Amino acid sequence: MNTLSNKTSIPTILGGLTLAAGMLTAPVSEAASLKVTITNLTQGIYFTPFLVASHTDDVSLFTVGTQASLALQQMAEGGDISGLVAAVADAGGQSVANPHEGLLAPGAMVNEFMLDTQDDTHLSLTSMLLPTNDGFAGVDSWAIPETAGTYTIMVNAYDAGTEANNELLVPGAGMPGMLGIPADPTMMAGSGGTGVAMQDYNTNVHIHRGSLGDDMMDSGKSDLNNKVHRWLNPVLKVTITVE
Repeated sequence: MNTLSNKTSIPTILGGLTLAAGMLTAPVSEAASLKVTITNLTQGIYFTPFLVASHTDDVSLFTVGTQASLALQQMAEGGDISGLVAAVADAGGQSVANPHEGLLAPGAMVNEFMLDTQDDTHLSLTSMLLPTNDGFAGVDSWAIPETAGTYTIMVNAYDAGTEANNELLVPGAGMPGMLGIPADPTMMAGSGGTGVAMQDYNTNVHIHRGSLGDDMMDSGKSDLNNKVHRWLNPVLKVTITVE
């Protein structure tokens, strides 16, 4: 069995799934050509390069309630999708990496792109949220419908559980084991924070609490701005046309 994370005893948990009327029980496709668009729904969060992948039903990029793989940790802490891309390829899946060719700004959209799923039956997606310690947006093993049509997935943000959410900007952070937020693309963060949390009590992949932030630019606990960097789920809208 090809697995990026073991799904034998843990059911798939998807947040914010919305399907077109009448398509909730559509059968799973044996082969499909997909058109995909992605929209950033947040006010002040950027997304690192996306990985959109198709695969069989025994493969998962992540599983809620279990510990993150090293490849998932690399993506969630530093935006590095290379490990996940390689794992999808090793499992025989198909993928589109970095379709936007860079960061996706608040309110912006990844223009429509194609994914040829061949014989794959499920779709997954990941991207890191900036600025966060180890927050990522994820779709885990969405069953590709056989019925042609347009489907919408409202995507939640998850915490990889691999790093404490101290909410401090640290130059050079982003590698596993180096605590801190690697960058703030909005350029509206502060400095001199003492740290919001120094321990992550839930070390499994879980729903992200959101960034707390504060309103002090050169002190306080967080370097993040609570008027800019906070968010509520869902954080992305993914529109998929099955042909």
